Amino acid sequence: MGTYDAAAIARYFRWRLGTLAWRVLQILWWLGTFVLGLQMDQWFGWEEKNRPRRAIQLRQVLTNLGPTFIKVGQALSTRPDLVRQDFLDELTKLQDQLPPFPTAKAMAIVEAELNYSPEEIFSNLSALPVAAASLGQVYRGRLFTGEEVAVKVQRPYLRPVLCRDLYLMRWAARWLGNFLPLNLGHDLTLIVDEFGTKLFEEIDYLNEGRNAERFAANFKDDPTVKVPAIYWPYCSQRVLTLEWIDGCKLTDTVSLKEDNLDPDRLIEIGVTAGLRQLLEFGFFHADPHPGNLFALADGRMAYIDFGMMDQLDQLTKETLVDAVVHLINQDFDNLGRDFVKLGFLTPETDLGPIIPALQRVLGGALGAKVSDFNFKTVTDQFSELMYEYPFRVPAKFALIIRSLVTQEGLALSLNPDFKIINVAYPYVARRLLVGETPALRQRLLEVLFQDGQLQWQRLENMLAIAQGDTGFDLLPTAGMGIRYLMSEEGMHLRQMIVLALTEDDRLHTQEVQRLWSLVKDDITLDRVLGVAWGALTSYSLERAEQLVPVVGDLRQVLRS
Repeated sequence: MGTYDAAAIARYFRWRLGTLAWRVLQILWWLGTFVLGLQMDQWFGWEEKNRPRRAIQLRQVLTNLGPTFIKVGQALSTRPDLVRQDFLDELTKLQDQLPPFPTAKAMAIVEAELNYSPEEIFSNLSALPVAAASLGQVYRGRLFTGEEVAVKVQRPYLRPVLCRDLYLMRWAARWLGNFLPLNLGHDLTLIVDEFGTKLFEEIDYLNEGRNAERFAANFKDDPTVKVPAIYWPYCSQRVLTLEWIDGCKLTDTVSLKEDNLDPDRLIEIGVTAGLRQLLEFGFFHADPHPGNLFALADGRMAYIDFGMMDQLDQLTKETLVDAVVHLINQDFDNLGRDFVKLGFLTPETDLGPIIPALQRVLGGALGAKVSDFNFKTVTDQFSELMYEYPFRVPAKFALIIRSLVTQEGLALSLNPDFKIINVAYPYVARRLLVGETPALRQRLLEVLFQDGQLQWQRLENMLAIAQGDTGFDLLPTAGMGIRYLMSEEGMHLRQMIVLALTEDDRLHTQEVQRLWSLVKDDITLDRVLGVAWGALTSYSLERAEQLVPVVGDLRQVLRS
């Protein structure tokens, strides 16, 4: 069986009652001790005192129950609508690790999958695994052609174990779903099926190899991101041979210091790469924990383990850009509509009482200024709304939240003063200001113009924050803006700008001068005029000459 098929799994296990009974006893024992502990705390009034202890116990119980339940715990760590906050904090620490299985079994799997003995494929191979996780373990080796490789071998009998546990979970979901007060928006068995589908994708190493190559293609022009090459002749569904990454984990601050690597620069690379995955490519790494990210000696960041990936459609990517901008601008009316588009609220939801709640919770999380923004703070504050209002977290966004929270937590371990928005919003602002697609240009206009009036403060805010991005250069952006203004598409914008400069029957020179004071230290007037002239020369000489007096007037205004 290559893909998850609930019906086929049900047919297989329906009459294997002995196998199921023993596993049910194991699950009842571990979960029963946990539930009994919670009940005793309630009976004896120990709830507050034992909260930290019970959260740790939950993590240990899931680890003892094996791979399927470890993955359940990881999934629950992204669901503030389902799990209380103290449990969430502990589940985010859930280590995806188990003791390694014997190397002899691993080598037998390699030979069975690749039809050659390990000695015929590798000139050398480590006697013990260099890493072991819940789904497989990794050996370090070298091909006879000289390439150093990592050989990932899946745990024996993993697929039957996962199928058995998923069958029991689905059976339990069918019976318990109607009694649990969960805000899921759909049947609980569909949640299990979604989980099973992702889990089966993760244990298909051929799928992981294809994901790695697609990820590498997206970042082929980015010199800061490294993706290991896949050696396809030595791969199967249960064995993956890929380029060995010789680097240090991002949490290894000693090695980072020894290699003279700048933690802040690595943070910027990681967050920017994460945003590009979500907002540009729509194909993102859903499990960027410290074990999957490495710093290389040359300053690049390497991604490994592409089993857990997901895809966003174009509308979702564009709506995410909207939501980030609306959140920063504290435009909670539009943010409420964004939540509907993204599936956090149903279309028939009355947004009237929800918008003030968003303003109360998320407005406070933002703090007095943009730089105070912290994503973990927002998710913690947002969890308060889950029980009061009909919010739900779509499965796809559970992965996105997990990715963002994990990246921010990793960044905070390198720099406790790090604010994800210091990288995220300059990136979004730059993309909007550059406006490389009609959709992004339209969203920029929606941000800058409200009810037909130019929002001067928002424009100043975007320029100020975009300047915080070292990759942002205002002049090329200005040139693109002028070319857009002169195009047929920009006709409406030209009219809106003229109205904005003269609205309320006065010339808004004060606002223009404030914008100029914001950027004058980074650019010179001659450079501005050079860019403007370069943009104008893309049109006919006659049209450019007609606009020269306008440029001259602009020089006079800026000098005054």
